[in-house]
Amino acid sequence: MKAPELSLVLACLAVPVQAQELMRGVEMPGHRALIEQRGTAELTEFETDGCSGGMSASWRLVADTFPEFARLYEERPPWEDCCVIHDRAYHNAGGALRAEDSFDARLSADQTLRSCVKEHGNAHAEEYAIRYDMTPDQVRSAHSITAEGMYMAVRFGGGPCTGLPWRWGFGYPNCSVFALPTPARE
Repeated sequence: MKAPELSLVLACLAVPVQAQELMRGVEMPGHRALIEQRGTAELTEFETDGCSGGMSASWRLVADTFPEFARLYEERPPWEDCCVIHDRAYHNAGGALRAEDSFDARLSADQTLRSCVKEHGNAHAEEYAIRYDMTPDQVRSAHSITAEGMYMAVRFGGGPCTGLPWRWGFGYPNCSVFALPTPARE
């Protein structure tokens, strides 16, 4: 490999690292607020909506409305178990005790969700190919596209202390980056 080509490759490898560092900088105030505020908050009982953003709810509505859809495509997203595992990590902020660890745990949970959906497609490619009159590669591709879309959605909309019901640390109520610091006691 020539020097200009190597430089281009190294520059391309640096882009994801720079993007991650940008996201870390944007998210850290939320992670700091979550860690500070969760010290006084009681963790709520775990609940899940399956796949957030209306994915599971919409899927169930269509399945209830169109029984043929439910027969062919099931009554819930076939990768919904991946979302429940993801929700468990989001519920208690991955058990993190420091803001930096919270950021890393969230990134790991989101990457695990993406991997889980892709792996579901790989594990069921042959079965779904027959069921849906597709090739196994088409099944894998559909799962991969879905996994990437889900990953982008949770990275964009799942940050801590946003007030959204699917936020990182949703088991700790009333987290806000705008909370006033507690006054020092004398």
